[in-house]
Amino acid sequence: MPEMQPHESRSVNQPRSLYIHVPFCAHRCGYCDFTLVAGKDHLADKYLDALTLEIDRELRTESTTQSKPELDTVFFGGGTPTQLSAEQLERLCSIVHDRFQLTQSTEFSVEANPARMTDDKIAVLADAGVNRTSLGVQSFDDATLTMLERDHRRADVFGCVERVRSRIANISLDLIFAVPGQSLPLWESTLQSAVDLSPTHLSTYGLTFEKGTAFWTRREKGELPQATEDLERRMYEVAMEKLAAHDFHQYEISSFARPGFRCRHNQVYWTGQSYFGFGPGAAGLMNNERRQNHRSVTTWLKKVLAGESAIGDVEKLDPESFARELLVLGLRTNDGVDRAWFQETSNFDLDQLGGASIRRLVTQGLLEEKGATIRLTHQGRFLADTVAGELL
Repeated sequence: MPEMQPHESRSVNQPRSLYIHVPFCAHRCGYCDFTLVAGKDHLADKYLDALTLEIDRELRTESTTQSKPELDTVFFGGGTPTQLSAEQLERLCSIVHDRFQLTQSTEFSVEANPARMTDDKIAVLADAGVNRTSLGVQSFDDATLTMLERDHRRADVFGCVERVRSRIANISLDLIFAVPGQSLPLWESTLQSAVDLSPTHLSTYGLTFEKGTAFWTRREKGELPQATEDLERRMYEVAMEKLAAHDFHQYEISSFARPGFRCRHNQVYWTGQSYFGFGPGAAGLMNNERRQNHRSVTTWLKKVLAGESAIGDVEKLDPESFARELLVLGLRTNDGVDRAWFQETSNFDLDQLGGASIRRLVTQGLLEEKGATIRLTHQGRFLADTVAGELL
């Protein structure tokens, strides 16, 4: 199983991980369907006020074993957390430190835009204990960045990595492939540029056209050609081959890490552990219950500032639904799902739960058995959604 193991039975496990969603961006990229507001930086201080109230409300409501719950991982995502000013970032970090206990071993990650990671922001984050950054690079080709409607350029990435590394050594880079007009050689060049920067971690994502985004509309009008399935598959295959050759170990469908640098926070999700989630659109998981905050930033602000709950949807997972979800999430990882771990965590026997489907997927060459573990085959990584649909 993955490096991070559950601390105890999920049903009684107080969250030891925290996700905070920061919804601000300079503009919305055409492919993005995340919860965010663009050009609304004047709301940032009000957002921080509301975030404080939301966290305090949660910690009062939930029975906790500590006055300041201890955390193994913290993750600021977005949006663009570094769209906040240095002073606002400092306040955000203080909100966390005042209410939670972080240790020397806590992984503290922040997503960042290469164009907005200024020296003063880097200093604030490093001084607050941030020890991992995830930079939204997406490409090293200026034409591709323009296509993706990103507001940084290739030169910005190199300067940003150099400045961040002076204070925060653990750097992850996000890359997108199968972009309209992107050739296989151009993608290979992008991978090489990323490797040359010597990050500790890389994430690669095939471009998706989400309904409601500008890219979806442009594709439907014939204005934006989608990469062929064969090209997208070959690009993913090249990423797996090239990164493995440079000592980046693939440990999840989209994630590659140097030894010892897997993202511990994401492993919380993949191993079914509880976690706090705060901010508009954020999700939290505790005691078989998934809570999703309102995605509208203005609705979230109004409700929290009025002293009301920010939760827009609650899903109570029955034991079998949790077990099936745990199986599908575990199969995203290259380590796969160990039978003993699965039974201990879900109270379900893996083969009784999904034996027929598992055997069928093994016969189809999409799953393989290694001792007591099942995992995706190389072929199965290309069809992970098909496997998930079969097992849910």
